[in-house]
Amino acid sequence: MRNFFRYFFAIFLIVIGVMLVMANLEVIDFNFSVAWHYIYPIFFVVIGFMSLIRYLGRRGGSWIFGSFFAIFGSLLIMDRLDWMTFAFKDVINLWPLLIVYIGFSLIGRNRVKINYSFDDDKNHDYDYDTGWHKKYFDNSMFSVGSQTFDEQNWVVEPLHLKHMAGDFYFNFSKAFIPEKKIPITIDSLAADVNIVVPENIDFRIHARVKAGGIQVLDQASDGINRTFVYQTNNYDAAVKKLDFYINLKAGNIRIDRV
Repeated sequence: MRNFFRYFFAIFLIVIGVMLVMANLEVIDFNFSVAWHYIYPIFFVVIGFMSLIRYLGRRGGSWIFGSFFAIFGSLLIMDRLDWMTFAFKDVINLWPLLIVYIGFSLIGRNRVKINYSFDDDKNHDYDYDTGWHKKYFDNSMFSVGSQTFDEQNWVVEPLHLKHMAGDFYFNFSKAFIPEKKIPITIDSLAADVNIVVPENIDFRIHARVKAGGIQVLDQASDGINRTFVYQTNNYDAAVKKLDFYINLKAGNIRIDRV
């Protein structure tokens, strides 16, 4: 998909360049400002469909971002073809799409299961400092509600949970934890995250909270723009371990041992 966009942009530049040269040589009559009025909506459509294709192929992208730009670009093109009247400033009239997106997101799944191998750090694209590669996740930031992982023998899998607002509770003392490093990411605008980890399980956490508090075992940090990094003593050598990356705009994070 990156190559497609590169080739599309390259061909566009070549065609524009050739036409400008021919216009300067008075071979053809070409007005770039007039042509651009018809050309730039195509970029919105292309970017939108690229994002949709990546999303549907589970390689990243966003159906919200993709559909919005595809619709916006298509409306601009229809205006240029005199099928309807729609100017760039009329983008504000598309605000009801926000309601539609929230509705679809509430219907969608909150939990994402990912087929992903962590047997060797060289085989995956996880970056602990910046979060995991987006192509592995497809849920929406518009989700609202609580998530509880407390069933007996629930299987721990790599997770990336994105919520607008909600609470999260993880009880790993009741879980079946495979012998590998398992990443768990939580992104939320407002949330309380409570995690219970058994004494025999090592873990690492990288937490960011814009406004709120973080408490990990006997260490605490609260206030504005808090960042907290911690790992247990045997984390590097452990075969079975948990990797938390938590990013909240507002809320609290708490991790306890049992």
